[in-house]
Amino acid sequence: MVMASSVKIVLGSIAFAVFWVLAVFPAVPVLPIGRTAGSLLGAMLMVIFRVITPDEAYAAIDLPILGLLFGTMVVSVYLEKADMFKYLGKLLSWKSRGARDLLCRVCIISAISSALFTNDTSCVVLTEFVLKIARQHNLPPHPFLLALASSANIGSSATPIGNPQNLVIAVQSKISFGSFLFGLLPAMLVGVVVNALILLCMYWSLLSVQKDEEDATTEVVAEQDVNSHRFSPATMSHLSSLNSQEWNSRLESMNMQGSPIVNVHTPGQIETLRSRLAPNESEIQRALSSTLDSGRNSNASKEATADSSSQKRNEHASSERVLSMDRLSDVLSMKYSQGKETLATRWKRMLWKSCVYLITVGMLAALLIGLNMSWTAITAALALVVLDFRDARPCLEKVSYSLLIFFCGMFITVDGFNKTGIPSSLWDLMEPYSKIDRASGTAVLAAVILVLSNLASNVPTVLLLGGQVAASAAAISAAEEKKSWLILAWVSTVAGNLSLLGSAANLIVCEQAHRSPHLGYTLSFWSHLKFGIPSTVVVTAIGLILIR
Repeated sequence: MVMASSVKIVLGSIAFAVFWVLAVFPAVPVLPIGRTAGSLLGAMLMVIFRVITPDEAYAAIDLPILGLLFGTMVVSVYLEKADMFKYLGKLLSWKSRGARDLLCRVCIISAISSALFTNDTSCVVLTEFVLKIARQHNLPPHPFLLALASSANIGSSATPIGNPQNLVIAVQSKISFGSFLFGLLPAMLVGVVVNALILLCMYWSLLSVQKDEEDATTEVVAEQDVNSHRFSPATMSHLSSLNSQEWNSRLESMNMQGSPIVNVHTPGQIETLRSRLAPNESEIQRALSSTLDSGRNSNASKEATADSSSQKRNEHASSERVLSMDRLSDVLSMKYSQGKETLATRWKRMLWKSCVYLITVGMLAALLIGLNMSWTAITAALALVVLDFRDARPCLEKVSYSLLIFFCGMFITVDGFNKTGIPSSLWDLMEPYSKIDRASGTAVLAAVILVLSNLASNVPTVLLLGGQVAASAAAISAAEEKKSWLILAWVSTVAGNLSLLGSAANLIVCEQAHRSPHLGYTLSFWSHLKFGIPSTVVVTAIGLILIR
């Protein structure tokens, strides 16, 4: 590309520098507006400085990537709602042998899921889960977030559907899925292992923190309590105890009704009744001593009256018992029907979760057979919305729209910087030394791709250099042309591990970790760079040796 005018080069560089500073230091004291607003500011400056026109700015926004990112975020929301994270936690924590073993598991699962499910999707789905696992084991989340992002980038390099730049390469080079996979799979597998070893070496002492056994026991008990409360359909033992208590109280009440002192409950009441009964007894004795015959008649009359009242009380108590049994039967019937409804709700939820997993697997299958990535993700997201059969606003509110806006501004800013001609001029300068038929040329080519991928992002780098690199290699042989495409895919993807802004996966992990409620963690640019430089250099070099 021909260099732009000096004014456009200067103004475009200023706009790109503003974007870069605010993206790297979102809370810079001079202008603490954050990454999202910083990307929009950089894009606006590109248009105001007339580095690009408004139409070119709109055209620079990569809608397929935004659609893929939006769709995968919606899918991840419904997967979380379907308890996928709990099952992943059981998988990672099953017979775990400590923090180092957990770190290796994160690397493996992240790499495999990224190769089959795209690195952006894996990072969206697994970030909050990794934070939960780290907190559960009282471990620092920093190495696990690095393991997630870096392994996702490395794993995504193995397939054409692993990331957007690989999709571009697969379309432009017309390399089949199988050839792409087998050409990069050895480099990916070894790269994941080496990356995990680097993480273990750098954070060996930090990963030696042991979890407190008492806290672990408490968390397990709490989790069991939550699960039992959540999934118990009727809690019949609890209902039985309540019913038995109600039954005993009713029997006690009926016995008290059959007693002549049914309202006697306190000592004061007992003494009052005794005082009232005393004069009545003396009067009866005086009546008996005065007239024996009248006393006998009176006693006979009292016995007849007592028998009659006792019979009435027994009949009344019997009717009360029958009424109580009827009421108790009604209560048990109502509780049983509620238990059946709860059990039915549980089966409905299990069926819904199975459908969510089937839709997700269907989306993965569609991606594997090469259908459009963004529309496949959006279709799966809408299918889950319809399947849920309720207002989707609560789920859609969990989507990180600020991240989508950040990508829009980044696309415009990077496109404006590319139009200054600086990246293409760098390639024209290095092309004579970047012939891949010799080791030094391959190293130079890898260095150029690595630098441009971090300055202009990997997708624009692939779009800018892909045709030129392939044309240069095709002049040597057809095999070298294929190898050049694979090298471009490998280096541009692994280059994302160099800095926090190197790939979308890094930004997703950073933003998701920062936004996570109660688990928020900020992954700084410098802490990522300290790990990113050695990991990127070593893994890239090993991959270049293994690519065929």
